[in-house]
Amino acid sequence: LLAGCATTPAPPGTQVAAARLQQGVVPGTTTRAQLLAAFGPTRSVVFDSGFEAWVYQSPAGNGRFSEFVVLINPDGIVAKTRTRAP
Repeated sequence: LLAGCATTPAPPGTQVAAARLQQGVVPGTTTRAQLLAAFGPTRSVVFDSGFEAWVYQSPAGNGRFSEFVVLINPDGIVAKTRTRAP
């Protein structure tokens, strides 16, 4: 059952090369609109506080993906990023 989940393709717009994400997303500068324009829509969670967490995937080989998590503040500016290895 878990193996089936691991091989399910991600929704369109969520798979982006890791280097492109790291170079194109700058905390304190990049906006929500710039993320959408550069990388497309992706999975997201909106918190009651107004913060949002967006998750992009980067191919890591052997059908695995690393995750690039972007925290967006209530003003629509990237506050933090984090990469999670597969």
